[in-house]
Amino acid sequence: MKSLEELYKRALELKSKGMSDKEISTELHLSVNTVTWLLGKEFLQESKVQDVKIGWRSIGVFGKRMESIAEVIADIIEEESAKNDFDYDSVLGISINGIPYATLTSTLLDKELIVYRPHPSREEGFFSSNFARVKGKKIVVIDDVTSTGETLKRTIMDVQSQGGKVVLCVVLTSKLSTDEIMGVKIRSLFRAMLVGSP
Repeated sequence: MKSLEELYKRALELKSKGMSDKEISTELHLSVNTVTWLLGKEFLQESKVQDVKIGWRSIGVFGKRMESIAEVIADIIEEESAKNDFDYDSVLGISINGIPYATLTSTLLDKELIVYRPHPSREEGFFSSNFARVKGKKIVVIDDVTSTGETLKRTIMDVQSQGGKVVLCVVLTSKLSTDEIMGVKIRSLFRAMLVGSP
């Protein structure tokens, strides 16, 4: 997307298809606040947005490229496991963009795969019954982008409520100013942040 006007049109198109602001934020790799800001046409005023759009389509169009990224993720997981002396049973992918990376990573590490789908309007999300169960498992969570950390926080809480434990979160890009959420370490391949004032 080259301009705010294009982002606005895309957000509006997704909204007209019945998507929530949260779902649109996931699709466009923006924070929920930025989507609300866009849809409110506040960008037409002189205010400045406080967000960074993350796009990784160049990687996502080919499985081989995603597999290469999964190799980096697997290496990070093994590094953290050795350095911090923890083991893990399963790799959890957050719907939708974390799932392919988690699938490839679970294959590389020979670990179970868990699929989690946050609910756009309810507190509690869903674990797919077609994949591994959460109860009693030590889990590494994988997602593409974390903006506010809210999805990771909800995932950790839902894993705990189902009797599992998250031992690490790995994301492609983090917009957070912290490396931890709810006592769980977050590792990212890239960190995106605004520098200076708007």
